[in-house]
Amino acid sequence: MKNIYLACISVFIITLSSCDGNKKTTRILKDSVGNINNLQLVIDNELWNGPVGEVIREKFAAPTDGLPQDEPLFNMRQMTPEAFTGFARASRLFLHVSIGDEEKAGLNKDVYARPQTGAVVEALTEEALVKLLEKRSDTIIKKFKQTEIKERQRRTKIQLLPVPSLVSKMGVTMKMPSAYRFVRENDDFFWLRKNLKSGSTNIIVYEVPLNTISTANAIADIIEMRDTTGASLMPVEEGGQYITEGAYAPYLFEEELDGKFTYVTKGIWEVKDQWMAGPFVNYAIKDEANNRWLILEGFVYAPSEEKRDLQFELISILQSAKLKTAAVK
Repeated sequence: MKNIYLACISVFIITLSSCDGNKKTTRILKDSVGNINNLQLVIDNELWNGPVGEVIREKFAAPTDGLPQDEPLFNMRQMTPEAFTGFARASRLFLHVSIGDEEKAGLNKDVYARPQTGAVVEALTEEALVKLLEKRSDTIIKKFKQTEIKERQRRTKIQLLPVPSLVSKMGVTMKMPSAYRFVRENDDFFWLRKNLKSGSTNIIVYEVPLNTISTANAIADIIEMRDTTGASLMPVEEGGQYITEGAYAPYLFEEELDGKFTYVTKGIWEVKDQWMAGPFVNYAIKDEANNRWLILEGFVYAPSEEKRDLQFELISILQSAKLKTAAVK
């Protein structure tokens, strides 16, 4: 009884602790909920059915880069501000759009739940709301995606696959879900796979010399590198070759991973002369300390299934990579 009494007192103090001056108010927040890439949209019906709703759908339901079929950046669920209470406020992502007394577009963290990212966009008129959304949507989307990457990585950490050979032979660590298994593992090429009900998700790791990819011709060099690697190290039944699909121009981005310059390529792979294809995302990390590009690639083979969230899981794994600073070999 004494222990229960002390526990109740402790919770009461934590819940109500708020003081003046430099002391901080402590709040107890519920756990956030929601599937990956689900967005709770809070906006009244009139705005949703007009030009404001159109620009929201254009920006937040835009097709995801690098997929063979159009799939939106986010699955959106709209509700009115009056309905945004109780359990609805536990959504990990929310976008609140309204007409008010001022113009603002801000990002808020852990307002109603944890972890949570909320965006609040307000303006004096519909026209001003449209302009503000067009101006700030890219920033909001980027923050939402960062939140979802962290959540996907948190779920992965629940049960990890040890991959010491990646550290010892390639000088890289990654947070790999335990559902993956090695397809191929040697000194300079690693291939891991997770089986799905129909198909698989895959990760490959290898390295190439620094002169393989040039700044002036990066996308062509990366495609040639991928096709060469696929032909020599990724055998396919009946003599097929794993190559970059030529009919879809890959997307190329410049980012930073583990503090190092990185080319990120998103596109479609195919097996030449066979009905096999799917999306890939390729990270080419410039590792000057080891005189190489470290290549981390994820690709999906899932016929007749949606692929956005499968690709997103692969991105979250690849973005967990950490490189050794000392020379690998």
